[in-house]
Amino acid sequence: MRERWSRRGFLESAALAAVGYGLVSRFAEASSEWDPARTADRPMLRVLLGRGEAHVLDADRFLFDGRPYRGSFTVLPDGSVVETVAVDDYLYGVVGREMPPRWPTPALEAQAVCARTFVLRRSDPRRSYDLRPTPADQAYGGILAENPAVVAAVDATRGEVLGYGPDYALTVYSSCCGGHTESAADAWGGAGAPYLQGVPCPYCAESPYYRWQRSVPLDVIAQRVGALADPCGTLIGLRPQGRDASGRIRAFELVGDRSTVTIPAERMRSAMGSRLLPSLLVFSVESQASRTVRIEGGGYGHGVGLCQWGARGLASAGATASEILDYYFPGTRREHD
Repeated sequence: MRERWSRRGFLESAALAAVGYGLVSRFAEASSEWDPARTADRPMLRVLLGRGEAHVLDADRFLFDGRPYRGSFTVLPDGSVVETVAVDDYLYGVVGREMPPRWPTPALEAQAVCARTFVLRRSDPRRSYDLRPTPADQAYGGILAENPAVVAAVDATRGEVLGYGPDYALTVYSSCCGGHTESAADAWGGAGAPYLQGVPCPYCAESPYYRWQRSVPLDVIAQRVGALADPCGTLIGLRPQGRDASGRIRAFELVGDRSTVTIPAERMRSAMGSRLLPSLLVFSVESQASRTVRIEGGGYGHGVGLCQWGARGLASAGATASEILDYYFPGTRREHD
């Protein structure tokens, strides 16, 4: 799970923190031996599509709000429709939403392994569904999102996952790391996972977000952060504070005419939104005329795990899917579920 390749919001990092690397053993306990996502002859998932009209098309397909989906469906007491679908049939509708289908085959295959591992780790038979069809879990569009290149990548990696220790690895990903992936511990706290410590990544330089700049009015910043800026009075400046090992900002200072307030960087990005602050790999913040600050940075998303544009760059240079996964998740093992 992860930030969508084109315009994914900051919701993902909060969702990932809730199911994060520190909860592997608890997750393993939650998924019992009869979890259909893990033990059925054809592993199945349950996707919460939401409220709407659902109609059977045939034995293997149905319509939900006019869009075709594979598998079958049930309706929860609150009227929400839940799709029950084979894992790889689900991935047919995911990989092309999380990564452009025109990208090199090894990158698509690496994305398929990441997406499959993520959903199998996420499944829990104690809940009424396993995941949602949004970037908060994984973007999913059903049959209309399928593409021949994606189907081929999913089929070529059928059953393949990344493991670490006794369970699945946490295969998070984001669009572009800006030159160095982020440590999970720095991004979300906790001890982190050995395979999510961050690696140099010179392979994503072709991303339109590899380097970016924004000119943001101070009034817009004050509006986005809301009550957090109240003690400052009138906002007159913004200053980055501290950096982690990857170069990402740890906090921002809101400078006002009455006082200065420090806000954790991830909270600041959540408040401002990914369009104004695409990542926390911020190189400089400079005051401009007309009460505006110029922010320069690199990357798009949280930067942890697989860099999708980096996977594209590696694949274009001749790397296989296994080599891509080994690079971004060192110490994990590729295996068949």
